[in-house]
Amino acid sequence: MASSPTARRVLVSLLLLRLLNTSLVWTFFQPDEYFQSLEPAWQAAFGPESGAYITWEWKHQLRSSLHPALFAGVYKLVDEVSSLGSFSEPLRSALLLWAPKFTQAVLAALGDFFTWRLAANLYGDDSTASTAALWMTALNPWQWYCSVRTFSNSLETTLTIAALNYWPWHIFRPAVPVKGNPKPPGAALRDSVNSLRLSLFLAAVAVLLRPTNILIWIPVFVLTLRPTLISARPTNLSAGDVLVLVREVVLCGLLALSLSLASDRLYFGFWAFPPYKWLHFNISQSLAVFYGRNPWHYYLLQGLPLLCTTLLPFVLPALYSPGPEGSSRALRVLPWTVYTTIVALSLISHKEVRFTYPLLPVLHVLGAPNVAKFFAAPSSTGTRLRHKTYLAAGLAANLLLASYLSLAHQSAPISVLSFLRSEFTRLHPPHAISTAAHPPDERLFVMFLAPCHSTPWRSHLIHPALTARALTCDPPLHTLPNTPERENYRDEADRFYDDPALFLSTELWPSSGASGSGAGGAEEPAEIPRFIVGFEGVEPWLKDFFANEGHHAGVELERVWEGWNGFFSEDWRRAGKLVVWDTGVYDNSTGV
Repeated sequence: MASSPTARRVLVSLLLLRLLNTSLVWTFFQPDEYFQSLEPAWQAAFGPESGAYITWEWKHQLRSSLHPALFAGVYKLVDEVSSLGSFSEPLRSALLLWAPKFTQAVLAALGDFFTWRLAANLYGDDSTASTAALWMTALNPWQWYCSVRTFSNSLETTLTIAALNYWPWHIFRPAVPVKGNPKPPGAALRDSVNSLRLSLFLAAVAVLLRPTNILIWIPVFVLTLRPTLISARPTNLSAGDVLVLVREVVLCGLLALSLSLASDRLYFGFWAFPPYKWLHFNISQSLAVFYGRNPWHYYLLQGLPLLCTTLLPFVLPALYSPGPEGSSRALRVLPWTVYTTIVALSLISHKEVRFTYPLLPVLHVLGAPNVAKFFAAPSSTGTRLRHKTYLAAGLAANLLLASYLSLAHQSAPISVLSFLRSEFTRLHPPHAISTAAHPPDERLFVMFLAPCHSTPWRSHLIHPALTARALTCDPPLHTLPNTPERENYRDEADRFYDDPALFLSTELWPSSGASGSGAGGAEEPAEIPRFIVGFEGVEPWLKDFFANEGHHAGVELERVWEGWNGFFSEDWRRAGKLVVWDTGVYDNSTGV
């Protein structure tokens, strides 16, 4: 492997890589990419009449506004530039669509950069291990698939690895006595106090953003204060250093907390502390289980393999014996961040791979020496590659996996919104497209009869006058844990898929004089939209309903768009193609 390039060249290369990356991610992963970041950001930027979809978490202050505040600023900037430049509506819409993606690409590149820098700090700037860490983070399929998505976990990952990079790892080096002129107490940390402050501030923001991030920092602080847990030898940490550390923790923590409180005050309109609300709802109220239950070994048997993919054989040994002989004792701290986080999160019923995403850069750094040792060998001219067959096979597997997931798997929920936007602009005059509020006579443009949050919302629909409705899946906030009412609760999407015919005829479009019979049922028929979007499995139910009970509305369903959605689906309700049906009840309807 070649020696490590300069920091500037590496950063520019990573920026170009992630900009290409975000341009080639055309698929849907999980709703939080949009509904926990871009939707509240859209509302913050353009107001409550802008058509953003605000989920129950934001209405109950479970989420920190720090993350959407970033994208709200981006939206406002694009809007101001578009106004000053008198941009056309299509150009403005394109900029609003792509600006958050490019912003996230920059954050992803910074995460890659700090992964490399931490490896360089621990192994040496010109070491093959630091170079290996750079290639690992650049070519990891999970990074390609997830790092450029606007998840709070993606921002948390960048903040975490940046904070770990700025952490004063030099205090883990053996203490060196100085004859006649001993170091004053606290000098070890005072020499790098600016780096320490930056590390603590970034860590505090990450914890406020996602409270579970504290699990990464508990072992870092404990093993920093009690180095004898990983080694019997003394370190440079003195009693004065401990005081410096405590002082900076308090100051940096208060600074981050003040920033968070001010941001939440501006967003919610009153004082709120989302980490407390998050703990209350997800732990004491046990509401997280409504989004799925997983076995205790989920992160061991699925989480780590999905994060590391082909790198897993190099990472697992590093968790047991981190670093080469004679390496820094700081490398013995990093595995404990993995142990603590995996064990703690395994005790929670609801599990997702992205909850452990902030560990991935640490895993890259730990596994880098093993990768370098296996694929690189010293030679008279420097370093040469070996085991090229295995390397080519691993790279091919990564390329195929990243390409399929980013270009094909669940691509229809993204492409269908392009179709809806184009139809809306075709059917509406410019003044209706650019208005900030819904015209009073605007009828429902599209209804999504699919599992809730199956597509992005206003961040991709863009136009505030493009009215839309979707099935909901709010948890039963009014019920108590372990009660029959909680156990038997069925949200709107559940009731639709339990019995589509019953839901259509009693809740959504009941016949004249009937009222909804289900929980939350409609007392009046819902408006018939111009388009209905759903997965093709519901088509027989829709056609049967409108043929037998909905004829009074003049509905004659016609497929006008369909999109392939991948070879498989993790949810049976999302199986098959995604389809758009024209109801035929409006003038200027379209067909194919």
